[in-house]
Amino acid sequence: MNQLISSIADRAKVLLVSNSPNDVRELLYVLDRHNLGTGLAGDIDEGVELAAGGTDLILLDAALAGTNIGATCMRLRNAGGRHGVPLLLMSATPSAEEQGRSVGAGASDYIKMPFNARDVAEKILMELALHKAEASAARPSAALATPLRPLHPQTLEVNYHSILAGSPDAVLLFDIDNRLLIDANHLAEELFGMPLAELLQGGMEPLFPKHQEDGHASPQLLEEKIRDTLQGKIVVFRASCCHRDSHPIACEIRLMRLSVPGRQLVHARIIDLTERNLAEAMRAGQSALLEMVAKGAPLIPTLNQLLLLIEGQSRGVLCSIMLLDDDGIHMHSAAGPSLPPEYMALLEGVAIGPGVGSCGTAMFLREPVVVSDIMRDPLWAPYRELAAPFGLRACWSRPIFGQDGSVLGSFAMYYREVRQPDARDLDLIDTASDLAGIAISRMRHERELQRHRAHLEELVAVRTAALTQAKEQSEQTNLELAAALENLSITQAELVRRDKLAALGALVAGIAHELNTPIGNGLVVATTMAERTREIQASFLDGLRRSELGAYLTQASEADAIMLRNLQRAADLVSSFKQIAVDRASSQRRHFLLRQFVAELMLPMYTPLKAAGLSLTQDVPDGLAMDSYPGPLGQVLSNLLENCLRHAFEGRSGGNIAITARGSDDGQTITLSISDTGVGIAADDLAHVYDPFFTTKLGSGGSGLGLHVAHNIVTGVLGGHIDAISSTGADSGTTFTLQLPAAAPQSPAP
Repeated sequence: MNQLISSIADRAKVLLVSNSPNDVRELLYVLDRHNLGTGLAGDIDEGVELAAGGTDLILLDAALAGTNIGATCMRLRNAGGRHGVPLLLMSATPSAEEQGRSVGAGASDYIKMPFNARDVAEKILMELALHKAEASAARPSAALATPLRPLHPQTLEVNYHSILAGSPDAVLLFDIDNRLLIDANHLAEELFGMPLAELLQGGMEPLFPKHQEDGHASPQLLEEKIRDTLQGKIVVFRASCCHRDSHPIACEIRLMRLSVPGRQLVHARIIDLTERNLAEAMRAGQSALLEMVAKGAPLIPTLNQLLLLIEGQSRGVLCSIMLLDDDGIHMHSAAGPSLPPEYMALLEGVAIGPGVGSCGTAMFLREPVVVSDIMRDPLWAPYRELAAPFGLRACWSRPIFGQDGSVLGSFAMYYREVRQPDARDLDLIDTASDLAGIAISRMRHERELQRHRAHLEELVAVRTAALTQAKEQSEQTNLELAAALENLSITQAELVRRDKLAALGALVAGIAHELNTPIGNGLVVATTMAERTREIQASFLDGLRRSELGAYLTQASEADAIMLRNLQRAADLVSSFKQIAVDRASSQRRHFLLRQFVAELMLPMYTPLKAAGLSLTQDVPDGLAMDSYPGPLGQVLSNLLENCLRHAFEGRSGGNIAITARGSDDGQTITLSISDTGVGIAADDLAHVYDPFFTTKLGSGGSGLGLHVAHNIVTGVLGGHIDAISSTGADSGTTFTLQLPAAAPQSPAP
């Protein structure tokens, strides 16, 4: 809104009476930006109370007024003893009946919701300004004994003219009843190219062409928009206006009804969209042009497109592009879609130099050349007779440079009138020259690339012959390498066989070592008891005493216990050995939910965990399913948990074991981890945890096979892999992580 209206309404206070703050929040913000004081009341009583404190305009939501709109409007307008405060009624359910009752109740105008906050703010400012102008006209002068008469509607335009004088846009005031234009500001005079007196004499119709660009008749369009405005709408639309010299002007027109008793006045703010439209066309044209360059479009059509784009930015301009030959001396006509072809032909092959018109001089001097009058400028002395028959009077030219700074050609703007460029013209020249430079450079790069391709083809032919010879040599070498590879494969197979035998030997040695202790212990006890039995038999023949029999029985009972214990130990070891070779043939594959499976598997573990003072947490998402072997997977988890119980919390009174599972985003992999807060595993030991018979509790009941068995199952039956990380010290603990396929492989993993 213009500065003058803002100054007239400076710090005026606007009261909004609405119980829907969201509907008016943006309007409050816009009014504050206009330096207006605002108040918001949620009901009529609060509105009356705030109005009594002083207000200059009231905006009332019809929903709060109810059916008795007249009484409500009068109550708000007369609050605090003031009369005639402007009141605007806004309604989310507008109707002609409600509008009539609101105007009859003294409302200045009727606004339909939802509304554009800036449009309503402009209307409020206009109402405040007009109200203040009327009040000033009616206020008694200090120099007069009697008060002045109130402002008469017929004298309104005098005050209105002072209001709109500072507007940044063209503003017109129409008297609809008399179909007259009764006021306009100086920007309207500039926009339409008419003095104020001529504007006021012509009325509305001369400001518009007979038909709009879409074919609609302008009078019918105006009638429709004015009819909507008189119904209380703030009408915003785009249309073509007409300059005095008949050229069209693209405009945005904003119509607003003024609430003046006894007259139907419409305030029109007209925003010239010419510059905006030209800028939008320029941006779109540049994008299209750069797209043509990027796609490798032919140069001449690309340059013609560029020149037509520039010609659309300025009335009367005729553009051309000249290209400088590779010899750096002669120029050639490349593009000039709007210039006469005969003229362009006359410029073909002309040598550049000082005094060779605008283009030849610009390329020679490597700087812009502006000739505002061809018939008088000495640079055109040798060529005036060429330009005169074609009516060319002005020519401005700028050299086109490549990326390396070399001159590629020139861009020129011709006019059929004597003319000096303004700042916008110079910007257009720079833009066009830069775009032309991009297109021409691309063409030259393409040409250079074609030359390189031809040279490359020659090199390829020579190189192909050399490669053919090298291929024959390489084929012979490949035969030799194949023989060497076969020998290497045989050697590797032999090494693998030997490694397997060595591993089997180590395994057998370990088995023998582990079984030797319980079997040896049993053998010693059995031998001792055999000798003792012979002694008892001899004593029996000589007369066995009761005490000797009792001693023998006691010894036999102890021997039985020792042998049973060692035999059980041997049986456990054999069972562990069998687990090393577990395969799919002994396991049943099925679909199962991992959360339920883990929960059931952990049930027997709670008692030993509780006895050890440990807690167990499980974090397995619902719906995480596997198609695998639950038996072997359960064996792995049991071995890992038993390993935690046996080793992780030695010397500690408590701790936690956590089981966590997560599925990958693609659902193909499941990560299952068992972590503890125990003492951790030393780095030297961590490297051997999967070795058979490796244990840090030798002689304490551990076989050293639990993690070895788990590793074999994970990498074999389950088709995954297992990792372990551990730390000792203050933040000690160990985590075993299993990466398992959600669907186990069908064949044994290698």
